Amino acid sequence: MKRYYITTPIYYVNSAPHIGTALTTIVADACARFQKRRGREVYFLTGTDENAPKVHRVAQERGVPTQLFVDEMAEVFERTWSALHIEYDVFIRTTEARHKHVVSEVFRRLREQDDIYRGSYQGWYCISCETFFASNKIDESRTCPDCGKPLEWRDEPCYYFRLSAYESRLREHIKANPQFIQPEVRRNETLGFINEGLQDVAVSRTGSDWGVPVPDDPESGVVYVWFDALLNYLTATGWRERGEGYLDTWPPDLQLMGKDILPRFHATLWPAMLMALGLPLPERLYGHGWWIVNKQKMSKSLGNVYAPLEVAQSLANAAGCELDYAVDAFRYYMLREMPTDADAEFSLEGFEARYNGDLANDLGNLLHRTLSMMHRYFGGRVPDGARLDAGLADLFAQQAAQTTEAFEAVDFPHGLREAWQIIGAVNRYYDEQAPWTLMKQGNAARAGQVLYAGLIAARLLSALVEPVMPKVAREIARQLNLAAVPSWNEAIAVNAFPVGHTLQEPKPIFPRLQVKQPAPSTPTPHAGEEGRAVSAPSPTSHTHQGVSNMQDTITIDDFKRLQIRIATVKAAEPVPKSTKLLKLTLDVGGEERTIVAGIAEDYAPEQVVGKQIPVLVNLQPALIRGIVSEGMMLAADVDGKAVLLHPDREIPSGSGVR
Repeated sequence: MKRYYITTPIYYVNSAPHIGTALTTIVADACARFQKRRGREVYFLTGTDENAPKVHRVAQERGVPTQLFVDEMAEVFERTWSALHIEYDVFIRTTEARHKHVVSEVFRRLREQDDIYRGSYQGWYCISCETFFASNKIDESRTCPDCGKPLEWRDEPCYYFRLSAYESRLREHIKANPQFIQPEVRRNETLGFINEGLQDVAVSRTGSDWGVPVPDDPESGVVYVWFDALLNYLTATGWRERGEGYLDTWPPDLQLMGKDILPRFHATLWPAMLMALGLPLPERLYGHGWWIVNKQKMSKSLGNVYAPLEVAQSLANAAGCELDYAVDAFRYYMLREMPTDADAEFSLEGFEARYNGDLANDLGNLLHRTLSMMHRYFGGRVPDGARLDAGLADLFAQQAAQTTEAFEAVDFPHGLREAWQIIGAVNRYYDEQAPWTLMKQGNAARAGQVLYAGLIAARLLSALVEPVMPKVAREIARQLNLAAVPSWNEAIAVNAFPVGHTLQEPKPIFPRLQVKQPAPSTPTPHAGEEGRAVSAPSPTSHTHQGVSNMQDTITIDDFKRLQIRIATVKAAEPVPKSTKLLKLTLDVGGEERTIVAGIAEDYAPEQVVGKQIPVLVNLQPALIRGIVSEGMMLAADVDGKAVLLHPDREIPSGSGVR
């Protein structure tokens, strides 16, 4: 059976990996893990592009022999990918002898059949992008239209590849195979690029002896680095030395890259080279968007380049979680916010919000609260008669199917949203069924059945998140006392835990990251800090006097000053040394807030997590029992008891109340 072949671009080694290169490689690793979990044999390729003139220049500037420099940088890439839990099958380097042999062989074949011919070139060249530009693409600044760096004028003899001869075939193939270039916006960009007219490409360079020498004509310099680099995908299959054996891998099923290198190289030059060789084209080319920082493309000169391991280590230090789990959290953020058909803003604040919200409050909290109650009520063993309600079983299967479909389409943001619906469903189920109340009422059998849903959900989630967070998935499986993360097909089993199955003690995987809050200008408690529902006296207390009491009327302008929004309770815990107060952590439309609410006598922390409540968000912060409370929860006051108010259906957090 043919292996599922996944590739990333090979990366220039003139600098260490950053979050841009990390994104592509993490996406590839997640795709590879996903296919493996579905039972496919996978061949995952990544590596380093070492023959570029700019790599040679950097080595010279540092006073290091170029080969030594690329050896050291290749090790940096390999160590970084290992630390990011990336498990590739082969790491290729373009300075390897086997690759140089393939490049020479392809160059000879295409020259012999007149797809490569001798000519000369006059024009502008960007050393950074390794690209020639037509004069009509260059303005008076003489700077690169892609990267903005100064261009060099080149006047030299060279060899050309007849790219123009394959223009019609490329256009027809793209139109006949909609899956060939994804997402659709990249397909349209490529067709637009082709419709401008494809020009023959200079595939040799003079002025440097670093690279693959032009075969049988070394005086003509070296092979153009892009022509050289693209062939790594073929080299890695053993095309030259394995005869027909290379077809157990070729053609690639999925080739991943950033959007900038797709139209000009991967979607035109590369398939044209394969057409010239008479080889099958890749099944799918996927070009994702860029990470941008402060609305600008990452650049060392702007100082906005992030090193992935530094970001993960910083989170581990701040949150007190294990580095392996911080790395997985970084992987989750990369894939949950993955730029698909547009660019996306990278920010540490966004990363921290995803960590606290999706991982600490949602996934981590579901596992921890379920295991905690199982140990508290049932001694950490699955009770007799526990089974999954049919409605939840159907929902779990549906969400798993939708996650599968999205992951297959390389749409990880959508797939993870679908998986997280399972968490929301179980939290709502807990709130509706209230296992803590069932235990108080002596209905342990029903309480065990309710909590069994959390166990099944956690088991299913361990499988669904494994491609994204492999170490976290294994830890979830360990705490559930499973021998391994279940395979994709086994994950939806609804009776996976036999009666008496022993569960491990819960251990927080994602300790909450305490986001630094600005100190209030006047940190004095509101009067009545032990109030019924909020960090200030509840406005609902006035309604208890009767709706006809209109003595303290306000104008519509006064009302407009109140900013009331719907918030989702992500976490709740008792305030120390208080019997009335709960500390609530809220998601208010991507913004995290902490408030202190006087509802502890009427609601246990477990009952409010996942609830959506109205909150007055523009109330002056107050310091209550050492906690900065940043708003006021609205609740009804019925005979001295708090009654939570919530929408009749789930709505986006942060929605305004009018």
